Amino acid sequence: MTVIAYIALIVGTSMERLYELRISKRNAAAAFERGGREYGQKHFPWMVALHTGLLIACVVEVIVADRPFLLWLGIPMLVITLLCQAARYWIINSLGAQWNTRVIVVPGAGRVQNRGPYKLTWLPHPNYLVVAIEGIALPLVHTAWVTAIVFTVLNAVLLLAFRIPTENRALRELTP
Repeated sequence: MTVIAYIALIVGTSMERLYELRISKRNAAAAFERGGREYGQKHFPWMVALHTGLLIACVVEVIVADRPFLLWLGIPMLVITLLCQAARYWIINSLGAQWNTRVIVVPGAGRVQNRGPYKLTWLPHPNYLVVAIEGIALPLVHTAWVTAIVFTVLNAVLLLAFRIPTENRALRELTP
């Protein structure tokens, strides 16, 4: 019974990600219409594959490895996962039309620094922190610990070696 509920959680998360992609596509089209320039096109497919793989691996590991649902672990991880979803939308709403799954800079748009988590100057990339936490919590809702570890390591490599440096270079264009 818990496996079915977990699969429903993963399907719901997948549907939410598809909705995010719709928002991203709309924002990207608007950015390109305003002269936006995209960065990091080479690493983006790897990010898509990793995030898709996370959702698939969560289900596969739970079924194939017969992972149990441990109440003491599953409930806190579910709460953290849901809090991460709320934080994602806080970030999306804070960035407004500038939010995107891709790195697109619109000349003259200005960097968001006065809304939501972007007021926290000590946390330059709050979305990536949320993704990292969610990448641990979502698999651990049903003790898919291998998925949590593998995603965390691969996500760290992509973020630290490619995505964050790319985004930092792009954001420097917004600085007057």
